[in-house]
Amino acid sequence: MKVVILCGGLGTRLPEETEFRPKPMVDIGPKPILWHIMKIYAKYGITDFILALGYKSEMIKEYFYHYEIMNNDVTIELGRPESFHLHDFHDETGWKITLANTGKDAKKGARIKRIEKYIDDDLFLMTYGDGVADIDIKALLDFHKGHGRLVTLTGVGVNPAARFGELKVAGDTVKAFFEKPASNAGVLVNGGFFVVNRKIFDYLIDDDSCDLEHGTLERIASEGQLMVYRHSGFWACMDTIRDMEYLNKLWNEGKAEWKMW
Repeated sequence: MKVVILCGGLGTRLPEETEFRPKPMVDIGPKPILWHIMKIYAKYGITDFILALGYKSEMIKEYFYHYEIMNNDVTIELGRPESFHLHDFHDETGWKITLANTGKDAKKGARIKRIEKYIDDDLFLMTYGDGVADIDIKALLDFHKGHGRLVTLTGVGVNPAARFGELKVAGDTVKAFFEKPASNAGVLVNGGFFVVNRKIFDYLIDDDSCDLEHGTLERIASEGQLMVYRHSGFWACMDTIRDMEYLNKLWNEGKAEWKMW
């Protein structure tokens, strides 16, 4: 099964870092947050990734192009370019990564539509390039397969919810998307970590203005085809410099609950 990671946004709320790099390349500890997200899926044996790139896409391409040499010891004999030996292979062996340019100014729906050609299964996984969680991906998949609807998103509780907007739910069905929360008590917000039926491509168009949350998921919710998987464990997104500092603090203190590998 493939995992689509949305990596193309401008990261305007984190200008201290995103002036120089795309937000998925901002570090938590020694590695970019994108690597941490990929490790979450890899724990469950899911290592076929499609990265939907946009802003400063060349930095993400360069990172993975040079991954082997930057993450292993290397022996090089000068004057003999064929003499090149890697030592101490890293734990990411077997990862397959498709780096797809989806447009610098495209919204998320357009990015998803533009990677349609790489999806050859009925289902695929999807998430944002700035959120981590100790989520059970197998349980998420089982939940989605059990209800048979079009899209499952992961609902998480945060405070204050107004920063994100509230999911209006009835049972496990999302009735409305991104409503303004009446209070913070018991509020669920969209934590990403989606399971998606490929029929979602019928709801999307190849136009930069095509969004995911506004328009597409709102329509899918109105048709009763958007379900919520409740995750009560750790979840955090890196939206601001304060978020980045918080996640780095957890990592440096050995309290990174999303580190399940």
